[in-house]
Formats: sequence, C-alpha cells, structure tokens
Amino acid sequence: MFRRISLLNKRGFLQKKDNFRRGFLFSPLLVIPLFLVIISGLLIKSIQEDLIVSNYLSHILTGFLGYFLAFFISYMPLERIRKYLIPFYFCTLISLFLIYFFGVSVSGAQRWLNLGIFSFQPSEVAKLSTVLTLALVLDKKIISKIRDLIFPLLVVIVPWLLIFFQPDLGTSLVLLFLTSVMLYWSQMPIEWILMLVFCIVTSVLYLTLPTVLICWIAFVGYFVYRSSTKKIIFSALAISIHFLVAKLTPILWQYGLKEYQKDRLVLFLDPNRDPLGGGYHLIQSKIAIGSGGLFGTGLLQGKLTNLQFIPEQHTDFIFSALGEELGFIGCIIVLFLFFFLIKKLINTATIARTEFESLIVVGIASTFLFQIIINLFMTIGLGPVTGIPLPFMSYGRTSLVINFISIGFVLSILKRSRSRRN
Repeated sequence: MFRRISLLNKRGFLQKKDNFRRGFLFSPLLVIPLFLVIISGLLIKSIQEDLIVSNYLSHILTGFLGYFLAFFISYMPLERIRKYLIPFYFCTLISLFLIYFFGVSVSGAQRWLNLGIFSFQPSEVAKLSTVLTLALVLDKKIISKIRDLIFPLLVVIVPWLLIFFQPDLGTSLVLLFLTSVMLYWSQMPIEWILMLVFCIVTSVLYLTLPTVLICWIAFVGYFVYRSSTKKIIFSALAISIHFLVAKLTPILWQYGLKEYQKDRLVLFLDPNRDPLGGGYHLIQSKIAIGSGGLFGTGLLQGKLTNLQFIPEQHTDFIFSALGEELGFIGCIIVLFLFFFLIKKLINTATIARTEFESLIVVGIASTFLFQIIINLFMTIGLGPVTGIPLPFMSYGRTSLVINFISIGFVLSILKRSRSRRN
C-alpha cells in the first residue's frame, strides 16, 4: 500500500513537474518576444523585398534560437553564477576596449568585433553584464551615505565611458537609466537620484540657455539643502558636481560625439531645417506612420517601406514600418504586448526570493522600458535619433540573443520564486 502511494505521489510529482516545464515553454515572457520577432521578421522582409540578400530569415532564426536558449537558461539557478559575474564583467570591458583597435566601423560608428565566424556588438553584452554586476554590488546594501555610491557608480562609469566614445550615445543613455532605477530599487533616497538626473538638464541648459544655468544650479543647491540632513555639505557638493558637469559638457560635445550625432540631437525639434540630411529619417518616418491610417496598408504592402524611403529602417526605425503596414491598431497591439511584458517583469521582481534576483529583474525591465520609450519617441518625432533599437523587433543578432538571455534569467528567478511559494 505504501509503495502504491509512493508511486502515485511520484507520478503526480513528475506530472506536475512536466506541466511546470510546458508552462514555462509557453510562458508569456517567452511567447510575447517570439511573436514580436516573427512580426518584425515579416516587416524586415517587406523593407528588403528588392534586395538580393534579406535579413528577415536570419532575424527569425536568431529569435527561435534565443527562445530555446532562454528556456534552457531558466533551469540554471542564478546563485550558481555569482562567482562568474566579475570575470564576465571584466571580459566585457576588455571587449569594449578592443573595439578601439580592432573594431569594425559601420555608418561612422566603431561598435563591432569581428571574430571570423561571426561578429558581435560588445555594447549590447555590456548592458546585461552591467545589470548583473550592479545587482551583485547592491545586494543587501542600502545606499544611505555618499561613500556607498562610489563603488556602484564605478561599476557603471567605466563601461559608460568606453561605450560613449565609440561613439554609441544610445547605449550610454540606457546604462544611465538602468543605474538610476536599480539605485532607487536598492532604497537610495529619491532626492539623490533627482540630483543625478538633474545633471542632464544642466548639460542641456549649458548648450541651449547658458544664461539660465546659474539660476538652475542655485535651484539644485537649494533643493538639496531642503531635502538632506547635512544641508551645507550636501548642497555645496551638489553645486560643485553641477558646475563640473557644465564644464565637461562642451568637451564631451566636441570630442565625444560625431557631427551626425550632433545634428540628430538638434534637428528633431525642427527636422525641416535639413530635410535631405539630418532631418530626413524623422520626416520620412512620420510620413510612413501617418500613411498607415487606422488599419495599415497590410503586411508586405507598404509603399514607403517597399521603396526603402527610410534608410536602415530594419534596425532603429522598424516601428515606422509597423505603423505603415499594420496601422494604428497594429501599433497599439504591439505596445500593449510590450506593456504586458514589462508588467510581468516588474511582478517577478516583487516576488523574487532574494534582493540580488530582484535587482537583476528590475535592471532588465528598466533596460527594455527605456529602449521602448526612446525608440517610439524617436520614430514619431518626439525625440532625437539616438540609435536605440526596439527590443526583439529591430534587426541585430547580438541584441536579440542578449535580450532572450535576459528573459531566461528572469524565468529562472520566476521559477524559483514559485517553487518557494509552493
């Protein structure tokens, strides 16, 4: 009798485990990205219809590879890889450094390393390695003093500098955003985060309204004075940091950005100033999205998309092809899928077993969220062209594989958080 009960229990356990596996294979965290890959693959086919070699099949196959890779990674407990994170981080830094000597230049940017069999983009790997290493540093650490910030910021500033001077403005902005969110998640005072975010405003004012800069820095000093305990010390430190940012801004503008990047950052306010140059992408992108109307022209039927009016549309401007061929309804459906994906990620972060795992999910979620928002704003003309891809939709094999690996880590965390509750 006891043996029969044991066998029944074992069968029930195996059946439950089998259902658990199938459940994760068809988890929304995996199915939504794969669906986005397939849709974007068809859009890429439409964009490159007249080309001899099209990237749509490569994009879809890479997506399926990433899908199964993420599924297998979900069975790997993250606690086992903690000891490998620091070596992984330094390997990423080395690859970013090698870009300057052996990197392949495309469209004026030197961002790829060619390994013979394949080439990859180290800055895409740096997003994930920064999230993992920063989570390791912030684990069980509450940011309550200025010195608590030194090591976490050091982890970020080194890859940020290497990426910014490639130049890759988009990825450098992603690193800044995910760092701010992860610091906030680790209970860093919101006033400190605002002080760091205000540095961006200081840079913009220095370039556009330098006469207002003194009043702005004075306001920052007053804001810090009102919101901190050591009022004099912190306000003086804040004012000094913002004056330093103001001094460094022209240096970074002059030597850190290429001319085409400067044009993109300025021309989004009025792209018609240079309709055949820096403003061309924005103008054509808005026309393509507007011409799609409510239901779009249909997959593979977009006139502007088929005739390649938008250069490199299959990468950063894939959303404009979506707007033309699937219309407003198609855009809303895709944005809803992105929203649902981010919501699932945030829910996973709140139920994670450890602070380390929770920080990883938050870092991954903030990376996706920032890229989605900035890419969307870029393609509809509400933001400058920064070269930030749309996750799972923009063509780029390194980016796509890293995104699925990130999803695999999230699934691993979700699986262990569920098993703990069960």
